[in-house]
Amino acid sequence: MDRRKFFRNGSLFTIGAAVLNPFDLTAKNVDFESLDKNKKAKNIIILVSDGMSSGTLNMADLYLNRKTGKGSNWMQLYKDNRVSRALMDTASASSIVTDSAAASSSWGGGFRVNNGSLNIGPNGETNLPIWQKFKKSGKMAGCVTTVPITHATPAGFCVSTKSRNSQDDIAEMYLDLGFDIMMGGGLNYFSPATRKDKKDILEAFKSKGFQVARNRSEMMNTNNEKPILGVFAEDALPYSIDRNNDVKLQETTPTLAEMTQKAIEKMKNHKNGFVLQVEAGKVDWAAHANDIGGLLYDQVAFDEAVKVAIDFAEKDKNTLIIITTDHGNANPGIIYGKNANTNFDSIQKYKHTNEWLLNEIHPTSTVAQVREIIEFANGTIVNEEDAKTVLSYYDGLHKEDGGLYNYKKLPFKAFAEMQEKTNSVGWISMDHSADYVELAMFGPGSELLKPFIKNTDLHYLMLQAAEVENKF
Repeated sequence: MDRRKFFRNGSLFTIGAAVLNPFDLTAKNVDFESLDKNKKAKNIIILVSDGMSSGTLNMADLYLNRKTGKGSNWMQLYKDNRVSRALMDTASASSIVTDSAAASSSWGGGFRVNNGSLNIGPNGETNLPIWQKFKKSGKMAGCVTTVPITHATPAGFCVSTKSRNSQDDIAEMYLDLGFDIMMGGGLNYFSPATRKDKKDILEAFKSKGFQVARNRSEMMNTNNEKPILGVFAEDALPYSIDRNNDVKLQETTPTLAEMTQKAIEKMKNHKNGFVLQVEAGKVDWAAHANDIGGLLYDQVAFDEAVKVAIDFAEKDKNTLIIITTDHGNANPGIIYGKNANTNFDSIQKYKHTNEWLLNEIHPTSTVAQVREIIEFANGTIVNEEDAKTVLSYYDGLHKEDGGLYNYKKLPFKAFAEMQEKTNSVGWISMDHSADYVELAMFGPGSELLKPFIKNTDLHYLMLQAAEVENKF
């Protein structure tokens, strides 16, 4: 291929001009001569810590440094000057604050869409998702996640539909499209017992030649000859900190790093290469709940998946690694105070998420039992007054608001505010933010990254790096 002709006539010309809306940035000048020197990316792995504010990245690095003496793999890439780095504008077509569907669609379809939509534009136009483009070009393609595989972020790379909530339909779309490996949660959208139409989508995948894995051991035993569908929970997978302290969950639920390793092993020998999306979806869910145990330990689990990808890319030499997030969420951070060090280190003693802890408390629980549950989960002794305050939410004396995935109306916000006294972590909200976010690239194609981009630029950069023309 004539690389100069490709970059002049292909998708690069559209960077910064994909959609005319108030949030668009202007296109940047590009040194076309230097692009001739770029090495083609045979494979692309994009790792997304969903809803990761910069404070989450910061705290995970501090947490690991103070616990192990070694920081995060992501930050080490910065410290060793081994990656290209940028800030990314995450706006959607309808708001400067995006949701995950519009954010993923910006990468997946190359255009900004309204919040809630997956690759369907504001005027009803359909944008072809990038994993379909790569499949048409001859590559293998897959996604792994810690939330339902039908959820917004993986779906944005794979399908086009008006609503992110149509997860039953998205499961069927995956069946028709035949991606090579799809793993995460979301059994509810594949099982006849929970689907509204009672269709058995799992059996349909099997009939199409897929290996269907329902737990960690079944995933480990899959071969590389047939495509793989893995669904390891009815909804999302358990949080990492809860999994780490539950032997049964460890036996039945794979980690994000293990799923990443399996996906790479499945696709790495394909002659035309592969593309893989890896999502730590529950980082976002934990941020919505102001749940520091859920947030930090899932961010660390994401960082372990980053290492798996980087280790592979270092040996392979033909793989572009992209590490980023789709938007900020709740903007947590360590708050100044004389006990900040000791308080933050107390999180190392946590055994469970606030979700686990607050579900253990019931209206019939006593103050003593509440104190016992908190001490077991957090390693922290709370006074009787604080225990009574927590219990009052279960007696209906107070109302808890906020938290997108707080279906049981648990007092996440109030409890996080109480925890701040002993862990020094503060939160500004329970929802997404409009922050510019971190983006890092390693490997062939990383030299294409400019210091500041908008989210849609990433779609075209991936096509350019892999020399796949935007013609579908």
